[in-house]
Amino acid sequence: MRLLVERSIDESGVARKADARGPARAARSVTVNLAESPLTWLRSRGLVSARQFEAGERLRSDYERAQLAPRVTMRWEAMPVARGRRAADAPLDPTDSQLAAKQRFDAAIAEAGRGLADILWRVVCAGEGVAVAERALGWPVRSGKLVLGLALDRVADHYRLP
Repeated sequence: MRLLVERSIDESGVARKADARGPARAARSVTVNLAESPLTWLRSRGLVSARQFEAGERLRSDYERAQLAPRVTMRWEAMPVARGRRAADAPLDPTDSQLAAKQRFDAAIAEAGRGLADILWRVVCAGEGVAVAERALGWPVRSGKLVLGLALDRVADHYRLP
C-alpha cells in the first residue's frame, strides 16, 4: 500500500509536517510514503505516543543523514585526485553534517541502553517489523512493543522532547 504525502524540508534538511493552515509550498519538499515505516504503522494504531514517534523519527533522520545504512549500489562520488600509493588508499572525508548526525545517533543509541538499542535500531532504522525483530532477537511474542516503547521514551528524553 502506498500512502504518499508531501513534506516541506527546512534549512537543516529535516522534513516537517504542514501546519493547520494547510500545506505551504516550500522551496524544497520531499514525497514520503507513510506506509513504509513500522514506526508509522505503530503510531497509526495508537501503540506509540506522539512523543515516542517524534523521537523515533529524529533517530531515523540522524541515521539516514549520517549515511550509516549499507550501500547497495555503486558510489558515484568523484575519487580524490592524488599522487602516490598512500593517496590512493585514503578514504573520502565525510561532511561536517554527516559527522554531527553520526555523533547524535551514537549518543541517542547509547542513551537507550544496551538491551533496548537492539530493537530500537531494528524497527526504527532498519525498518523491520516488530514481529520480525522479536524473532531475530529470540524474544517472546508481543514483548517487542513494550521494549520498543521503553527505548523510545529514553531517546525522547535524550532529544529533550516535551
